[in-house]
Amino acid sequence: MDRLASVPEISIIIPTFNEKENVAELVRLVAAAMAGISWELIFVDDNSPDGTARTVRDLAATDGRVRCIQRLGRRGLSSACIEGMLSSSARYLAVMDGDLQHDETLLPKMVDVLRHGDADIVVATRYAAGGGTGDWDARREQLSRASTGLAKKVLHVELSDPMSGFFAIERDTFLGLAPKLSGVGFKILLDLFASANPPLRFREIPYEFRSRQAGETKVDGMAALDFATMLLQKRIGRFVPPRFVYFCLIGGSGLAVHMVTLWLSYQVAGVGFAASQAIATAVAMVGNYTLNNIITYRESKLSGLAWFRGLFLFCLACSVGAVANVGVASYLFSGGTLWVLSALAGVLVSTVWNYAATAFYVWRVPNSAR
Repeated sequence: MDRLASVPEISIIIPTFNEKENVAELVRLVAAAMAGISWELIFVDDNSPDGTARTVRDLAATDGRVRCIQRLGRRGLSSACIEGMLSSSARYLAVMDGDLQHDETLLPKMVDVLRHGDADIVVATRYAAGGGTGDWDARREQLSRASTGLAKKVLHVELSDPMSGFFAIERDTFLGLAPKLSGVGFKILLDLFASANPPLRFREIPYEFRSRQAGETKVDGMAALDFATMLLQKRIGRFVPPRFVYFCLIGGSGLAVHMVTLWLSYQVAGVGFAASQAIATAVAMVGNYTLNNIITYRESKLSGLAWFRGLFLFCLACSVGAVANVGVASYLFSGGTLWVLSALAGVLVSTVWNYAATAFYVWRVPNSAR
């Protein structure tokens, strides 16, 4: 009975990266706001170099309501939220940022709504009457509203603020949706609504977005790519992995790089054709590898000596793909297949091989994440 009594009613998940300066104040504010409610804070830290995880552990040593999950070798706000939520036994789960921009005084209201059973999820919104975006400049607000409109149109989500990072949900509801989540990017709420069938019953509570106090934003320059990836995952992920789409697009850009380099070397610099072709091939391969490392496999991005090892393996794998391309195309053409179809078949085989081989051998991505 004592063990049951110790289980918190709500777990509040805080994904962090370089939020050391905000941790103690956030714990203090939540404690003040949650008087009379059994709660815990679960900080999920992506191995912050500023020592955020150590700061959380120091607080946890004196406050049993604070926990730390430190992740090694991986990054991502949505995936951090999922791991934190899966670690909880509480009846309700909340997600909020660690930068003090979310209004912690809304948490009791969220719990109260969920207790009454009128909603599966309660969302804090910036775009309802009484809410606001604080000191955002016009450009940031326009981008936010544009992405909100796109998300609502593409995924048919009826929320006023589907890009919100502040919400509370019943644990059983979350567990039912967890296997369907992409875990990509930084908008876990949008992922939840896009994965739900039937649609989630929801309530919205307006709030004013605060200014960041310390630390750094988790929404970096690749946030738009993460957003696009999540939309692709929800629309075509059952048929074609978004990574494969990026891999093919980068491969197509590599053809353009190859032809431009060949022209510069052969036509402009006067280098022999065979040498120019070799130079163009090398430049295209290095370019493709670099872009895939930055975009397609950004969560497994290689650096330092690992970057050069990856480049060697990438070129080796693509060389095998080139041999397979020629072999398949030649075999089909010799059997009477139209030359265009033979060539396309060779390209398809080599592309699939290159994608699978480089994912496994270069970036070591497990099958479930490809």
